[in-house]
Amino acid sequence: MPTLEKSAAIAPPSPATPTKLLYHATVHDMPNDERPRELLQHYGPQALSMSELLAIILRTGTTQENVIELASKLLAKYGGLAGLMRAEFSELCNEHGLGVAKAAQLKAALEIGRRMGMLQAEERYQIRSSSDAANLVMQDMMYLDHEQMRIIVLDTKNQVIENIARYQGTVNSSVLRAAEVFRPAVIRNCPGVIVCHNHPSGDPSPSRPKTARN
Repeated sequence: MPTLEKSAAIAPPSPATPTKLLYHATVHDMPNDERPRELLQHYGPQALSMSELLAIILRTGTTQENVIELASKLLAKYGGLAGLMRAEFSELCNEHGLGVAKAAQLKAALEIGRRMGMLQAEERYQIRSSSDAANLVMQDMMYLDHEQMRIIVLDTKNQVIENIARYQGTVNSSVLRAAEVFRPAVIRNCPGVIVCHNHPSGDPSPSRPKTARN
């Protein structure tokens, strides 16, 4: 009786191993409708998120995250632009994906924004209320991690002649003699003086006056 030749078993094809999607390392690798520059070009800068604006400054991401993800991570870690402004340059340089060049670009952009706010506030600025005085110094003082005294010298029309950082204190104290407060106004022959003082802790409650001990 003829025997049948046993055929070799054929293993079914194994499913293809899923390929891990790589992140976009540069803005140019991203789809056109997701690129921050193109979004800015077509819709204006006001249409971009903070992460997308920051991504334009940083330009490239890493092999693990695209530039928008890198920007989002930095904003989350440092608590937004205010935290990035306060961060030390060396600290930013050590962040994965930054380095010296990108940290310098970031710090330069933040400083330009700060100075622009100061210029707009100080050009022929006239103070009519305490809110006007606060708005004048807020952009410059809100990022400080120490107490500081500011002296705003005014002319006869309450226009700002000079905004002076007279004293830098510690985390929770700042001391200034009365003569140092009025000297800038006397020298400039100005009749008006406003003294501004920040609280880095975020608590504006005044400190209790210290009593002398016998």
